[in-house]
Amino acid sequence: MSASIDQPGAVRQGEQLDVAQLEPYLLAHLPSARGPLVVEQFPSGFSNLTYMLRLGDQELVLRRPPVGNVVKSAHDMSREYRVLSKLCRVYPAAPEPLLMCENEQILGCQFYVMKRLHGVILRKANTPQELIAAPGLVATLCESFIDSLAKLHRLDFQAAGLGELGRPTGYVHRQVTGWVGRYEKAKTSEYPEMESLGQWLADHQPADAPPALIHNDYKYDNLVLDPDDLTNIIGVLDWEMATIGDPLMDLGSTLAYWVEPDDPPAEHARAFGPTMLPGSLTRQQLTERYARSADIATPDMVFYYAFGLFKLAVIVQQIYTRYAAGKTQDKRFAQLNTMVESLGKTGLRVVETGKI
Repeated sequence: MSASIDQPGAVRQGEQLDVAQLEPYLLAHLPSARGPLVVEQFPSGFSNLTYMLRLGDQELVLRRPPVGNVVKSAHDMSREYRVLSKLCRVYPAAPEPLLMCENEQILGCQFYVMKRLHGVILRKANTPQELIAAPGLVATLCESFIDSLAKLHRLDFQAAGLGELGRPTGYVHRQVTGWVGRYEKAKTSEYPEMESLGQWLADHQPADAPPALIHNDYKYDNLVLDPDDLTNIIGVLDWEMATIGDPLMDLGSTLAYWVEPDDPPAEHARAFGPTMLPGSLTRQQLTERYARSADIATPDMVFYYAFGLFKLAVIVQQIYTRYAAGKTQDKRFAQLNTMVESLGKTGLRVVETGKI
């Protein structure tokens, strides 16, 4: 095995699960489950919380909304469970869900349990040496990364039973107005760049592209890689924002996570994964590869990339707002407001220069 499997650690303060309630529930509803229950937590992720459950020799994964969640529609466990139940049959990288619990008396919220995928998750702090030393391998991984997104967008979502998942007509307009509105509700400081970027997006909306099943949070640390072949994607995680909509908006969100070596230093700090390794494709090269793989004409991506940056900034702002209000004690969130400002400045620079 070439690279280390992603491993959980101790549960963060304030995010513990009620084992006394959870263990008997799992034993009663999972036929193959055997106790005792041991709970650990996967360390990353700023939104829904993800835990490792050990029941005897069985390993499972539990997903639940964040502590102090005030945007319930953004953390609908039942919806995510239904999506995966159908998607795992036609898109092998989707994890298989096993159990949905809508009884909030168990953990104080809804949650679901799924099979664990054993693999490598790329993060800045634990980039495998195999990638650091091999630009050619990195380039192939980048191609696999964007090809997997294109494969999702080519999926026949109607045949998969997911046609009712979203409302594709007017998708771009709803996304722009919705995220601008969410920002206004969540902001804790005044960032002129965010205001200007939101207005630019409202004034430059393109027509909707033909609809596709979209992930809406597709990035390196939401992928599970084969430890023996890091270019082979065996899992795609975090389907909480999946819907039917404009695939170019999905691509724009992915580009927003993709930081390049020549980007300003302030942007390097917010990279969600090792996107700056030697051999990495640029945002433009990813776009061109996607167009070929998805067999779709990609127009000027400035609007979509700028929207992705704005949306990411709003998501970060919502998380920071929970922290500022004392609804979570996770110290990782303490400086997220600076990321909001940085993303706003980047987005405004993109629309002013016309370059992705």
